[in-house]
Amino acid sequence: MLYIETADRPGLLLEIIKIIADTNIDVESAEIDTEGLVAKDKFHVSYRGAKLNSSLSQVLINCLRYYLRRPETDEDSY
Repeated sequence: MLYIETADRPGLLLEIIKIIADTNIDVESAEIDTEGLVAKDKFHVSYRGAKLNSSLSQVLINCLRYYLRRPETDEDSY
């Protein structure tokens, strides 16, 4: 399970899915939610039908952290 909580912004979900796909990880299911300006998303992910090993998990986490460090968005940018 991958849980992401970050400042919401236009195109966020698409970018998260793109990062996951670029690391050859499959999204089995997802629960997508937004509370105010905060995105709270849960992804059930796998690699070739199996649970992610620690190395692949770390690669995915590093990629997502790098992307999600972008400055927070305010309501006026929507």
